[in-house]
Amino acid sequence: MAERIDLARARILVTNDDGIEAPGIKLLTRVAKAVSRDVWVVAPEVEQSGASHSLTLHRPLRLRKLGPKRFAVDGTPTDCVLLAINCVLEDKRPTLVLSGVNGGANMGEDLTYSGTVAAAMEATLLGVKAIAFSQVVGDTGPLRFACAAAFAEKVLRRLAALPWADETLYNVNFPNLPPGKVTGIVAAAQGGRKIGDHLIKRLDPRGRPYYWIGPQRDDERTRRGSDVRGISEGKVTVTPVFLDLTNRRALGWLKKAMP
Repeated sequence: MAERIDLARARILVTNDDGIEAPGIKLLTRVAKAVSRDVWVVAPEVEQSGASHSLTLHRPLRLRKLGPKRFAVDGTPTDCVLLAINCVLEDKRPTLVLSGVNGGANMGEDLTYSGTVAAAMEATLLGVKAIAFSQVVGDTGPLRFACAAAFAEKVLRRLAALPWADETLYNVNFPNLPPGKVTGIVAAAQGGRKIGDHLIKRLDPRGRPYYWIGPQRDDERTRRGSDVRGISEGKVTVTPVFLDLTNRRALGWLKKAMP
């Protein structure tokens, strides 16, 4: 169990998967600067949504300085965290990595696809505490971050005041609601939210088929205690994500089956 974070003395790295100019990272940078004077931003040049925990291995990476403590990388969110911790901040590693605020939910199986969560995972693997933030959005209408703006600092301060479990990051989702209609902040388990089952087939002008991957299906909206259920009830959800993917129960069966 790691010690609590003194935010006033913390070096904070902010990153995302929506790109260096995305509104969510600008919001998260403001939140970071409200609690610390030592805030750095290293994020992808362009949007990398759905990049998951991918690395760029077959070409060189470029790191471009945009201003004081602000850099863009022509790679994935994982690339950004690697370069930030091992190159940009090699003189003094960050105390905390904040990823987001993503424009869209990261609940259930979204975690396996999410570049936002992957950035936090990479930081955790490198021994740095990390939190991923995502703003749930509607199917139509403009992207609004009012809920994230109202609650992100509060959630950050609460988590920083807690002991930090090893190999664990926190995944935070804000509901698509005006701040005054949020019903609370809750600890939640990872729910079920599968993407990819709804494929939309269309034809291009030359009659050749192409496909859109449709929206997620919420499988566990009624499962009490899940992030999907919490969001449906108008709550901000906080999920501790453990990086050891071993199924301990299945491991016990497997050991008995192996000679």
